[in-house]
Amino acid sequence: MAQFGTDVEEDLVVMDVKLKQLKNEFDQYFLGTRKREPYLLKNEVAKMMTLYANIRIQNTGHRFKFNNLRARYFSLKRHWDLTLRKIEEGRYERHVFKANLREREASSAVASQPGREPVAGAKAGEGGLFDDYLAARLACGQGTKGVTKDKLDALLAKQERAIREKTGCAEVRFRVVVEGGKTKLKASPVRG
Repeated sequence: MAQFGTDVEEDLVVMDVKLKQLKNEFDQYFLGTRKREPYLLKNEVAKMMTLYANIRIQNTGHRFKFNNLRARYFSLKRHWDLTLRKIEEGRYERHVFKANLREREASSAVASQPGREPVAGAKAGEGGLFDDYLAARLACGQGTKGVTKDKLDALLAKQERAIREKTGCAEVRFRVVVEGGKTKLKASPVRG
C-alpha cells in the first residue's frame, strides 16, 4: 500500500484487517493480558473511518462494504467505551470477580495458618471452592443451572483419585480459573 486514500478497494481491506486487530487487542486488554489500551491503533482506525466518511465513494459495492465496516466500528467503539467506563468506576465484572477471588484466597491463606480458625462455611484449606466456582460461572455468564455441591464434590473426588494414582501424590488441591471466558477447575498435585 503506497498511501492510504488512493485505492478504495485496497484501503477497505486494510481497514477490515486493522479493525479485527483492534478488536483482538481490546479483548486482550479487557482480559488483562495486555497492559495498556491500544491507543495508536485505535487512533489510526478512527482516522481511516473519518477520511472515508468525508469522501464520496462512487462504487456501490465499495460504499456498502465501507458502511458495514463503519457500523461494526461504531458498535465495537460503543462496547469499548462502556467497558472502559465500567473499569474506571470499578464495576467491571471480571475485575470485581478477580478482586473477590483474591480476597477469598487471602482469607483462605489466613485460615490455613496454624493456630487460626477456618473460614465459616468452608473446610480448612478448601477456601469455599464451590462458592468460588459458582461466582466465576455467574461472572462469565455461564449460569449455574444443574450445578450442585454434590455433583461438584463427586467430580472432584473422581479427579482426585485419578491424579493420585497417576502421580502418587499425597494431596490434590483444586482452584477456580477463568480461561477464554469459561470457568474451569485446575488441579495441583501436592507432593509431601
